[in-house]
Amino acid sequence: MGIEDVARAASVSITTVSHALSGRGQVAQSTRERVRRVAEDLGYIPNRLASALRGQRSQILGFVSDDIATTPFATRVVLGAQDAASERGQLLVVVNSNSDRAIESRQISGLLTARIDAVVYARMFHQGASVLPPELTGIPTALVDTTDQRGQIPSVVPDEEQIGRLATETLLAAGHTRIAHLTVSGAGRGSIGRLVGYTSAMRAAGFQPRVFRGGDPGTSAAGREAFAAMLDAGADDVTAVFSFNDPMSMGIYQEASRVGVSIPDDLSVVSVDDFEPVAAALLPGLTTVSLPHYEMGRWGVRVALELLDATGPLDLPVETRLPGTLVSRQSLTSPRSRPSVLP
Repeated sequence: MGIEDVARAASVSITTVSHALSGRGQVAQSTRERVRRVAEDLGYIPNRLASALRGQRSQILGFVSDDIATTPFATRVVLGAQDAASERGQLLVVVNSNSDRAIESRQISGLLTARIDAVVYARMFHQGASVLPPELTGIPTALVDTTDQRGQIPSVVPDEEQIGRLATETLLAAGHTRIAHLTVSGAGRGSIGRLVGYTSAMRAAGFQPRVFRGGDPGTSAAGREAFAAMLDAGADDVTAVFSFNDPMSMGIYQEASRVGVSIPDDLSVVSVDDFEPVAAALLPGLTTVSLPHYEMGRWGVRVALELLDATGPLDLPVETRLPGTLVSRQSLTSPRSRPSVLP
């Protein structure tokens, strides 16, 4: 079954079929949908090798990542990229290096041998500037959850400052004024950005920031350590905490239960991640800021294809920041009237 058969059955030109199935060109949405239905009914599968030979493109994108297998949010990033690729008639080929540079180099070389058109180079948690593999030189590339050390390749990252402000302003809007930030000891982009957002929101509201640190990375143990540090510092008037992430919040719940503090009656908690196996499973459910993983995956494919289609320089920012979204559950309520909730 060839493209000519689809064009004949849909009563359109071969060019229209090509544009409708690839997502390119000016095709009315109704025509695009009709062509796709006809192609599906006929069982038409585009010959990507022939397309590559005709148009010097393979319609294949590479998605190169460091740790898809064990990172909880990887599926959301990949799903966003896959959906965006599918909408443009692209095949997305995903490779995972397990953070091994030698493996990554071989994988990218293999993708280039397969004549991929562009690459989405992703990190599975927000990292600082990356030294990019030399194999990416000369191929349209978009970065996800990391930035280019040279400041040349467009990238997308979470807006960590906005996330910190949103979490803190949510607690302030509920009536809390004595809000502590429980965070990790390390200085990554996520921890620094969220701290800046928290501090700016507290000072803008006229209140003093208070920060207590646990271990690094953010785990339930780090949450217990940060909660204990808060108690040791005598911060017994705190009515709410902004937690660095959901695993730390689990530790906060554990330590609060141990010392007889009820969430949210005695202590409200707002977190970051929306990692559902934790956030939705905790009792009460954890109010948290969802990170834009799906949106970043979509952005990566969209920008990689824009770079591929460009006939000249594009006016793209080197770093795009996407906001987080609040997911409300039951860990947040207004503060009690009594001044002290902690033992």
